[in-house]
Amino acid sequence: MGSGFHDGSRLLQDQFDTRALADRIDGLLVGDSISEGDRAFIEDRDMFFLATADSEGRPTCSYKGGEAGFVRVLDPQTVVFPNYDGNGMYLSTGNVLSNPHVGMLFIDFEQGHRMRLEGTATIDLNDPLRADYPEAQFVVRVRTRSVYPNCPRYIHRYELVQRSRFVPSSDRVTPVPDWKRSDWAVDALPANDPARDPGERDVLGR
Repeated sequence: MGSGFHDGSRLLQDQFDTRALADRIDGLLVGDSISEGDRAFIEDRDMFFLATADSEGRPTCSYKGGEAGFVRVLDPQTVVFPNYDGNGMYLSTGNVLSNPHVGMLFIDFEQGHRMRLEGTATIDLNDPLRADYPEAQFVVRVRTRSVYPNCPRYIHRYELVQRSRFVPSSDRVTPVPDWKRSDWAVDALPANDPARDPGERDVLGR
């Protein structure tokens, strides 16, 4: 695979005398497919950061969380993840429909390890894998272009305190978030939003 460096990268590499190091890392550590070790790392994560940009190149970065394994590796070139109910703005996934190039950053904060995956994303509202994810609105598939580890030295160490109870699961009722019951939000919710008639979810969400 060819180098992903452009004129801006090369300018700074030459300014700080890192061109040879960058080329060495690119040649040794950057690949275009997901290894078995990469698969194990990705599928053990319960969160990642997703970088996207719109058709004019204006970026956004979002946090995506779920149960461990919610990002699945389908084959050495493909990962898939669900889109759950959020604030309804669809900034990241909306960007995918305009500009499919994405970046995914996976971090293990306890062990201090991270991995980047960059590629091209697609969204099919009728993707058959949606049925594998309770309450998913749709799934996103990413075809890899680059997969590589990152230097871990600046990763602060954190330990998991509690997983979010709002992550959908087939064995429990998903609570309604408090903000959806706020006066400013309730009359703007989708007609089928559970917050309009929360029932059991109201108790669980408090």
